Parts: sequence; structure tokens; C-alpha cells
Amino acid sequence: MADWVVYVAMPFVAAALGYVTKRIAIEMMFRPLRFIGIPGTFLGWQGVVPRNAERMIRIAAEMLTTRLVDAREVFARVDPDRLARELETALLLEVDAITREVMAQHHPGLWEALPVLAQDVVVKQVQAGSPEAVRKIVEALQDNIDQVLDIKELAVGVLRRDPALMVRLIKDVSRPEMAFIARSGIYFGFALGLVQTLVWALTKEPIVLPLFGMCIGWFTDWLAIKLVFFPRERKLGFQGIFQKRRDEVAEQYGRLVANEVMTVPNILDSVLNGPRADRLKALVEKVVWETVDEQAALARPLVISAIGEHRLRRMKRDAAMTAVRRLPDTIRHAEDYLTETLDVGNTIATKMRDLTRTEYEELLRPAFRRDEWKLIAVGAIIGFAVGELQVLLL
Repeated sequence: MADWVVYVAMPFVAAALGYVTKRIAIEMMFRPLRFIGIPGTFLGWQGVVPRNAERMIRIAAEMLTTRLVDAREVFARVDPDRLARELETALLLEVDAITREVMAQHHPGLWEALPVLAQDVVVKQVQAGSPEAVRKIVEALQDNIDQVLDIKELAVGVLRRDPALMVRLIKDVSRPEMAFIARSGIYFGFALGLVQTLVWALTKEPIVLPLFGMCIGWFTDWLAIKLVFFPRERKLGFQGIFQKRRDEVAEQYGRLVANEVMTVPNILDSVLNGPRADRLKALVEKVVWETVDEQAALARPLVISAIGEHRLRRMKRDAAMTAVRRLPDTIRHAEDYLTETLDVGNTIATKMRDLTRTEYEELLRPAFRRDEWKLIAVGAIIGFAVGELQVLLL
């Protein structure tokens, strides 16, 4: 009777072993975020994704810039006139504040001597040119976006600042694949457990249990990971689960990138503070100078005689720099419009459907490729240990 209990239990123990090794492998994929152990040695562990975050960030950024997002195409969707209307109230307030600040800073005596009505006239004159200035800036950006915005550096910068974000992107996109890996451990483990039971019944050799435990841990981990990606094309009624979910993954990945990486604030921060920030500042300065000159054309001789050409240039330069500094607060009022118009999520999803299956696989495959042997080895070691425990219990 006791033998029958052992025989019946073996496949279920193998199924449980298959499941447990998969759950451990999944946890080891993402945790811990930082290395735990003795630094500089192999005595410790860091999650596979966090450990390879830098390489995966570069791969993701490369795919974004070369295959999924064309900055010129995306920014061409922005309507300068519509943006000016979205910013109308904010622009009036910002121009008012900037004009008063610059005038008070560079020629406080003259500005304070002007009646309030005269000050308001000066402000309103500058405000009148603000919609045209917005249109010029947008058109200049659309024509020169590649010189102002580096999408690759934007993606790398955002993901590098928040290492947990890369982990979250991979984890969210691969959630069904992780669930499949865990479930597959039960099925494959049970099947191998039946073979183990037969071999044990025929041999009664103690070594059978740890060896089968090791094989169950190793083989089921290896097979589960392979079945996530292969076969790429549907064969014999089966297709790699990640390949099969292509449309769903495209929408999900596009939404995650749009909401977490290529947001309007992140794009603006990259443009203003990235390696090409000087080009934007020069562009804004040029437009501000032209706008001031146009609005003050009739009074220019009087202005120059009152404050001098040199001081006028400094005033225009400071006005441009102040406008750039206050740009994030100004653009915030049109964030919803820009998010909807740029439509980064749908752009990425559409382009992803045009990727080859091998290219598409690179969204997730790098998370496994380099260190997957370690996950498989851990499964084998756990399986061997459980087998030894079974021998002791028997």
C-alpha cells in the first residue's frame, strides 16, 4: 500500500517541482533590483533584467529610433495655429510677466517713469506678436527636429534615471509569458513525473529520484523559455506565445512607452536640457528677436535713442532666455493636446506590426538570452535537491 502511495505521489511532486522552479526562475528574472551578495564575486545575485538593464536600454532605444518612431513624422502632426490657441491664455500671462521683468531689470528708471497705461500698451504690443512667435517656433522645430531632439538619448536618459522602469516595462509586457512559463512547469513536470515513477518502479535505485528531479528542473525551464518565442511561425497548431500575442503586445508596448518614456514633459526636458539644448535656445532667441523687432518697428529709432542698441540686444537676449526657462510651465497648458496629437502609442503599435518576427522578438528576448542558462541551472539544482529529499523520506 505504501508503495502505491509513493507511485501516485511522484507525478504530483514532479508537477509541483516544475511549478516551483518556474516561479523561482521568474522571480530571479526581476529581483532583486540591486546585487545582493559579496561584491566582485559570483557569491550573490541580481535580477537578470536589472543586471542587463544598460544593454536592454540601448537595445530598446535603438529599436525606438530606427524602427518605431520618426521624430519628423510625429512632430509634423502639430498644428501651429491650434497650439497657439491652446496656449493663448498662458501666453498672455507669460508675455506680460516676461516683458515687465525684462524691462524692470534693464531700464528700471524708464519703465517706472512710464504711466501704468503706457506700460500696458507696451505689454499688449508684445503680446500681439506671441501667436505668430509660437507658429514660427513650431515650424522651425518641425523643420529642424532632428537637430533639436535626440529620441535615443531621451529614451536612454529616462530609463537610466529610473532602473525600475525598465524592469516594469519588461514585466508588464511579458506578464502572460511569465504565467505560461509557470503553468508549463506543472504540465511538463507531471509528464516527466510519470516517466520517473515507471523508472523508479523498475529499478528502485535511489539515484533515480535526484537525477529525474534535476532533469525536471532543467528540461522544463529550458523548454518553457523556448516555447515563449518558438516557433516563430505557427506550426502543427502551435506558435510561440510571445509571437502569437503580437497585436496585443504592440498596443501594450506603445501605450507603456507613450505613458512612461516619450511623454510631453520628458520630450520637453530632453529638448531643453539634453545635449542639443543650445540649438533650441538659439532658435527661440532668433524668433523672439524677430518678434520684438516686428512689434517695435515703428518705435525702434526712439527706443534705440532712449536705451541704446547694445542694451536693446541684451534685453532681447534675456527675454529669449526667460521664455525658454518658463517654457515647461507654458507648455503644460497644451499637454493634453500635444499628447493626443503626437499619438506616440498608436505610432509605435502600428510600426511594430511591420517588424519582422525576429525584430519583434528583440523586444523581450534580450531579457532571457544572456543569463537564461543560470535560470535553467538553478532549476536543475533545486530539482536535484528535492530528489535527494525524496530519497531521505523514502
